Amino acid sequence: MALKLDHVTLLSSKLEDSMRYYDALLPLLGFSKLRNHVWTDGEGFFFQFRAAKSGTTPYERHGAGMNHLGFSVASPDEVSAIRSQMAEAGFEVPEIQNLGGVTALFMKDPDGIRFEISHYPEGTSVVD
Repeated sequence: MALKLDHVTLLSSKLEDSMRYYDALLPLLGFSKLRNHVWTDGEGFFFQFRAAKSGTTPYERHGAGMNHLGFSVASPDEVSAIRSQMAEAGFEVPEIQNLGGVTALFMKDPDGIRFEISHYPEGTSVVD
C-alpha cells in the first residue's frame, strides 16, 4: 500500500506576496485556512508556507525539482470560474488550454511555482 501524502511545504522569496496569492487561490480549490500560513483540505492534507532563505535561487520551470501541482475539477466551467476569480483578485492568469480534450489552466504563483487546474473528461488519463 502506498503511503498517503499529508503535506506540501512551499518556500517563498516574499512570503507576504505569496500569501496574498494563496489566500485567493486555495479557497477556490476547496482548502480552508487552519492558521497563518497553513491550509487544509479537512481530510488530512496540508499546505504550509514559509520564507525561503535569502540568497537562494528562484523556482525554474524546467530545472530539477517539482514542476507543478495539479488539481482536477468536475467541469470545464469550474476551470473557467477559477481563472475568472483569480483575474478579478488581480493576478495574471493565462488563457485556458485544450490539451486533447482536457481543459487546463496553468497559473504561476509570485515565485513562478505552477499550479494546474484541469477537467479530465471521462476516459482520459490524469497523467501522461
